[in-house]
Amino acid sequence: MKKNFFLLIFTLFSWFGLRAQTYEYRVVTSVESIVPNGLGRSRLISSNEDRNYKDFTSTRSEEDDERNKSDRGDIRVKNFEETKLLNFYNIGGIRFQNIAANDAVISSKINNMIEEGWDLAFVTSAVESDAGKEDGNGIFITRYIFKRQKS
Repeated sequence: MKKNFFLLIFTLFSWFGLRAQTYEYRVVTSVESIVPNGLGRSRLISSNEDRNYKDFTSTRSEEDDERNKSDRGDIRVKNFEETKLLNFYNIGGIRFQNIAANDAVISSKINNMIEEGWDLAFVTSAVESDAGKEDGNGIFITRYIFKRQKS
């Protein structure tokens, strides 16, 4: 009976301990240019500063429709890591060697984050591509979302 009681207590504390785990998240973004002729800029970006979204959020309703007056300058981050990547295109067209090089750099960043205790939780990407003769713009953006237990 005594063994069962201690087993029950241990199980309960273990369960509450697992439920109380909190995580911190970090976002790393790759922006890869798909502008023809290699004219764009490609980077891997990660912030070294935190921001609390609540500082820049307002709640609007039918009764209270005042616009958000937070200062955009306060949102800006000046302490961030910027890693150069190669553009997808050069003068000769699409450059597969550049894509492979970017993959190697991004993999290095991911491996480094994992060594620091982060887990890759989510990956999401999007493209804004060239819309024709009059539009010479385009980017391929990927967000890598990492998480780790708060200490």
